[in-house]
Amino acid sequence: MWFRQEIQSLLWQTGVGVLSDTAETPSDALAVAGVRLAAVASGVRYADRLDLVLVELGHRSSVCGVFTRNAFCAAPVVVARQHLQSAATRYFLINAGNANAGTGEQGEDAALKCCSELARLTGVTAEQVLPFSTGVIGEPLPVQKILSAMPTLLRELDANGWHRAAMGIMTTDTCPKLASSCLTLAGRKVVVSGIAKGAGMLRPKMATMLAYICTDLEVARPELQSLLQGAVSHSFNRITVDGDTSTNDSCMLAATGESGVSLASLSETERVEFAGALGALCTQLATALIRDAEGASKFVTVTVSGGLNSAECLRVAYTIAESPLVKTALFASDPNWGRILAAVGRSDIEALDISKVTIFLGGVLVVDKGSVAPTYRDQLGQQEMDHDDISIAVKLGRGTASETVWTSDLSHDYVRINAGYRT
Repeated sequence: MWFRQEIQSLLWQTGVGVLSDTAETPSDALAVAGVRLAAVASGVRYADRLDLVLVELGHRSSVCGVFTRNAFCAAPVVVARQHLQSAATRYFLINAGNANAGTGEQGEDAALKCCSELARLTGVTAEQVLPFSTGVIGEPLPVQKILSAMPTLLRELDANGWHRAAMGIMTTDTCPKLASSCLTLAGRKVVVSGIAKGAGMLRPKMATMLAYICTDLEVARPELQSLLQGAVSHSFNRITVDGDTSTNDSCMLAATGESGVSLASLSETERVEFAGALGALCTQLATALIRDAEGASKFVTVTVSGGLNSAECLRVAYTIAESPLVKTALFASDPNWGRILAAVGRSDIEALDISKVTIFLGGVLVVDKGSVAPTYRDQLGQQEMDHDDISIAVKLGRGTASETVWTSDLSHDYVRINAGYRT
């Protein structure tokens, strides 16, 4: 992981390109009937780098989404929300390198110009195009570069364009994130495929920075929205890199209906099976973001159980996952369990009885009944912290609720990447 991060840091500084780790990332996702994708280099920020993506959806498609709760939401988020409510979506237009956020009315006008030109070229209405952006905040969107690239983008549309699309939405990511699932429902094959990006400014309050998921199942929009929110709540809404919620977070789900199978016709068992597959795909994409977090050398699973409810379990889990002291100890592979204990204690859990709290590093009991376990030895903790994948488990001993959050460590490279992000 370190080698990949060092090389990618150099590539990001020069704007030359990106790395793909084929050992971790599939070469492509399964084609979804009714979906075509394309990615081109438009020069939004750097030359010769894929940065403009188009997703074309069949005319029967139903579409839903969840968006950032950041009050300073980006101009494309404002426009996408409006368009999603007013027309049947046919296209997602996504640019990387420029967030078009903090740009006011000028930014909204820029997003609308892009929608209008794509609509003119394809014969749809502007409202049927949803714009998305990711990258540097506060800079004007280079609209003309995007408009000039649209004819090429349309010519490049391909049902097997998932991998290029996944690369085209990347910013500080070091590899594209793709996932696919194929199920047999009502005797027919149903496919779900998705891509996502995000490596920093990542503590969603809905989804990740950008994610696009498509299925050829036929699903009415109200049910589709319910499925998406259920999947997101235990995947993209359970990850954090740095505790910052982006201005541009968007997660979209489209159902083309081209499989010939409708959700309404399925048995309850098959409905549960599809929801499970969608949730598993979202979790795969979400955890891939954490594995590729800016400067990360550790993938960390924080599980809090024994809470009175989900909310207090999440409060404890996020306090641990977002603690700079915990995260730097993780980076150093230092079994400094006192930092974890302190994070639990400051999580504002009302009437927490510390004598019932236990803490594990991997399979090693570190804290028992509120203090260091008699069986704990530092070398045991060290063995756990030397792993690339680390688990922290906290048992509160006050209820039956349980929640899991995924996070990364905090390294020198995280600081370096973000200190030089705009240069």
